[in-house]
Amino acid sequence: MLVSILITLLISDRFFLDDCLCDIDSIDNFNTFKIFPKIKKLQERDYFRYYKVNLKRPCPFWAEDGHCSIKDCHVEPCPESKIPVGIKAGSSNKYSKVANNTKELEDCEQANKLGAINSTLSNQSKEAFIDWARYDDSQDHFCELDDERSPAAQYVDLLLNPERYTGYKGSSAWRVWNSIYEENCFKPRSVYRPLNPLAPSRGESFYTWLEGLCLEKRVFYKLISGLHASINLHLCANYLLEETWGKPSWGPNMKEFKRRFDPVETKGEGPRRLKNLYFLYLIELRALSKVAPYFERSIVDLYTGNVEEDADTKTLLLNIFQDTKSFPMHFDEKSMFAGDKKGAKSLKEEFRLHFKNISRIMDCVGCDKCRLWGKLQTQGLGTALKILFSEKEIQKLPENSPSKGFQLTRQEIVALLNAFGRLSTSIRELQNFKVLLQHSR
Repeated sequence: MLVSILITLLISDRFFLDDCLCDIDSIDNFNTFKIFPKIKKLQERDYFRYYKVNLKRPCPFWAEDGHCSIKDCHVEPCPESKIPVGIKAGSSNKYSKVANNTKELEDCEQANKLGAINSTLSNQSKEAFIDWARYDDSQDHFCELDDERSPAAQYVDLLLNPERYTGYKGSSAWRVWNSIYEENCFKPRSVYRPLNPLAPSRGESFYTWLEGLCLEKRVFYKLISGLHASINLHLCANYLLEETWGKPSWGPNMKEFKRRFDPVETKGEGPRRLKNLYFLYLIELRALSKVAPYFERSIVDLYTGNVEEDADTKTLLLNIFQDTKSFPMHFDEKSMFAGDKKGAKSLKEEFRLHFKNISRIMDCVGCDKCRLWGKLQTQGLGTALKILFSEKEIQKLPENSPSKGFQLTRQEIVALLNAFGRLSTSIRELQNFKVLLQHSR
């Protein structure tokens, strides 16, 4: 009976999403036949497989419980000798040889100007000046970015450190997600999330409260819920099934999938979570279609030092962008922050700061592998939001020189495409679970 209900809710061909005119069946087909094969191939390219991250940043909100000692929580950093020379030698904004030289000249000019104009400044004042410039640069960021120059930041080969179930769970994992939902999703403490054992028998319904919110705050909750659902799907699809002779076997765990998504076991929450996953996919899909002009410029080469592979990688990326543009039912981000200018600006800044706070919470995750993928996927979503609300700046991009109004670091680019790759994989894995459910009837 449970399986039958779940299949009905998950496989409905015309299962429409809220807050946008799109159905799940259209997304499934588009992802399966156009996006998934290409994004999987892109993630294997050198430019996108190496991600620089600081996994040693302390949790800014509470005393840490200590890092997970389970062996599958461990992240193996990449030796310097394995990093492509163009990535290793480049700064965060370098895309090609031309851009490298341009950036170095700009850095020199800025340093000379700082020295010439402020020759009497103390070192402390100069550092403060640089901090101010850094602060100005961060005003469009939806995430707390790792300082790639930090000695604690290391390159990680994402292909050798895949996201999967590590055994990390319990109070530490619960506290991270509870802090995200309870303190950063615009929710008053008088409203309890579904399945909260502390919720009173009477009180305002969570979904009555949610539907009463403005579109922007509803979208925020759905993005976080969709990200949570996507991560849970990855864990269900790559679960440690058994270990014989020291060799682990990973694969789909139906029991775990039902525990997290079955409508009866989750009291109706499972299907809602999966709808939010599709909503998040639409948001990031829209961002990719919007940022295409940034990458179509000749100055952007996705530089690793391997000229032939770099050209192939850019061709593949532009091909993916063309596919994203062809999707007929995009989310309309113009419906957000569309009220009076002052109120819209204030709400947008509140939205940005709440999401930035969530990116900081990722430094509180006790499992290094979970922290790695949590930081990457949060940064990828933050980059997507930055793109969606920078449309005017993207339209004004110069063809042959770096942009002052809109810029993406390599770290943001790698996070953006890998995060979308994880969503694409989640939807593909969901198709696999649908097949397994049908076979188990």
